[in-house]
Amino acid sequence: MNTIIGLIIIAIGSLGQSSSYVPINKVKNWSWECFWLIQGIFAWLLFPLLGALIALPSGVSLFDVWGSAGEGVWKAVGFGVLWGIGGLTFGLSMRYLGIALGQSLALGTCSAFGTLIPAILKGTDLFTGDGLILLIGVSIAIAGIAIIGYAGALKSQNMSEEEKRKAVKDFALKKGILIALLAGVMSACFNLGLEAGAPIKARLLELGASELLALNPVIILVTLGGFITNACYCLFQNYKNKTFKDYTSFSASNWVNNLLFCALAGLLWYSQFFGLGVGQSFFDPDGVMMAFSWSILMSLNVLFSNLWGIILKEWKGSGSKTITVLVIGLIVLIVSIIFPQVMK
Repeated sequence: MNTIIGLIIIAIGSLGQSSSYVPINKVKNWSWECFWLIQGIFAWLLFPLLGALIALPSGVSLFDVWGSAGEGVWKAVGFGVLWGIGGLTFGLSMRYLGIALGQSLALGTCSAFGTLIPAILKGTDLFTGDGLILLIGVSIAIAGIAIIGYAGALKSQNMSEEEKRKAVKDFALKKGILIALLAGVMSACFNLGLEAGAPIKARLLELGASELLALNPVIILVTLGGFITNACYCLFQNYKNKTFKDYTSFSASNWVNNLLFCALAGLLWYSQFFGLGVGQSFFDPDGVMMAFSWSILMSLNVLFSNLWGIILKEWKGSGSKTITVLVIGLIVLIVSIIFPQVMK
């Protein structure tokens, strides 16, 4: 039962993340770099900081916890900087491919690297026991994501240039695929950052923190590193494109509108990792579900993002074959999520 509760919580957070890019359509008169920076302040600084603060036991500060973790703090931030490159290109992948295909390719790569590398570093034998279950589960997830990617390729073949542009304004298949793959590899560094910050979580539990929230002070370190990367890029793009004026040249109502939708996007985005930390607390710390939880989150993100792609009519104009392939891919993803539990 605990495993099911954990999965439900992770799924709720994943639904939030997959919905976080919908508010983009409500942001008015801002360039991409302006929106990305402002929503990043909410997604990678304010909400993670709030999450970290509510995780602290009475009388304990974040600096007390971080100070006892040694180099784990800097490793978490460092992996966050690398993850920031993935987060940045992640946004670009959806700009060129749309929510459905962009998230599918990026998250598929992220799922594999983010799940298997920590297991390998811990010395897990991927060819026997729980290690083999983990490897098969990730392989099934990658297969499902690859099938969805194939559906995206079929969609591209079946659509006219005008239809592509209507569904995704800046549609560019080859450029988008390359960016999505880079985004996936670098985005896997988020989970490596969480692993590097394990001493922080352990110390927090020693101080009496709730296990439900103990991952939050680690999450803020990784997102801080990611914010540094993204902020530097966005400010550079503001300078290059002369878009600093976007922040000040519009009415107060426009500012309030954009700020609210950026805050909503940031909150929804952060919910995936808040949910991951809470959901993991229901798993056996040394069990296969804990090791597989990153892949579960990524698979759910792909599943929900494609549902949003259907709602937003990104698949409009695709033939019946394309939709059939898409549905098969989604079913395979669902199988990958329940596979470790069935085999346990």
